[in-house]
Amino acid sequence: MIGKIKSQVIRHLSNLPGWRTSRKIVVFESDDWGSIRMPSKEVFLKLQKMGYKPENDPYLRYDSLASEEDLSALFDVLHSVKDKNGDPVSITANCVVANPDFKKIRESGFNEYFFETFTDTLKRYPAHQNSFALWKQGISQGLFYPQFHGREHLNVDRWLNALKRNEKPIRDAFEHEMISISSEKSEMKFAFMESLDFFSEEEEKSKLDILNSGMDLFEKTFGCKSDSFIANCYIWNENQEVILQKRGIKYIQSNPFQLQPYIKKNKHRYQKKFHYTGQANRNGQLYLVRNAYFEPSNNPDADYVSDCLSRIKAIFFMKKPVIIGAHRLNFIGFIDEKNRTKNLKHFRELLIQIKKNWPEVEFFTSDQLGSIIFKSNE
Repeated sequence: MIGKIKSQVIRHLSNLPGWRTSRKIVVFESDDWGSIRMPSKEVFLKLQKMGYKPENDPYLRYDSLASEEDLSALFDVLHSVKDKNGDPVSITANCVVANPDFKKIRESGFNEYFFETFTDTLKRYPAHQNSFALWKQGISQGLFYPQFHGREHLNVDRWLNALKRNEKPIRDAFEHEMISISSEKSEMKFAFMESLDFFSEEEEKSKLDILNSGMDLFEKTFGCKSDSFIANCYIWNENQEVILQKRGIKYIQSNPFQLQPYIKKNKHRYQKKFHYTGQANRNGQLYLVRNAYFEPSNNPDADYVSDCLSRIKAIFFMKKPVIIGAHRLNFIGFIDEKNRTKNLKHFRELLIQIKKNWPEVEFFTSDQLGSIIFKSNE
């Protein structure tokens, strides 16, 4: 009971600073679109036979590139509930635009890194031939709004070094066209998924080059710039924000706490920085901070519908916009169809209850919210 009260107090306090509005605004931000994870159920079972425990990590158990069925099912739910303006729910789909080219990396003897576009990756998956066409359909219908999440969801420098050292879990993952077996411990905090982390000045510079390369590819893929960005694993630093600003990024999506890497006395360290929605950095970019979550794949026993509704009530009481984080794995059924079916049922119920409790609700994308905040500050 005490823990629950403490949690509620913290929830209210975290929503104290920042931009306020009487409008009932709800944003859904979903990360990892375009990135590889578990290639198939067959690979999952092979890893188990090899002695690994992929079932211990929900991202290995459920997450994969979204199949045609995954996208169609998600879009049906998004289209089923409209806001006060008659607009459907629009997912801000934070996507990476590339994945490792395993064939070329192997041919180089693990000495060079190569990548392929995520659209090329989709072509090699068995139920994904029409997936990017569905992305485009979702975009045109206002259901699916891609924003920049990085070039790939991978720390290129550290990963390539681990491959060169012939580290068994990383090589085993590589042979199955995976980045890592994230249920296994590794030198990296997030199993090589933290793309912008660095451990030397040379690595820090390479991250800036990767950001520029990724932004080029995003613009080529979608025919426009991304207005917002969210860093993999919430790890990034101020120098990277400068590059993003030069490339047109106006809004930075985030959790309340950023991990900013830096080097001191040749040691890798993090500085933890607090952010709130509407806060501006030295470049004039605005932070958009998540304050609710729909992540049932991470904790199937939790009641995320009730939790979200409770958070929304508190957030609206504080006159703040609601920004709900919901990673891709919650909508994926390619590995385990029951995961998609169960979670979409709960997601639809959440949307219905939001509309029922707050008929004046407006469903926005991240950049739409950012634009309103920016204009209100002029």
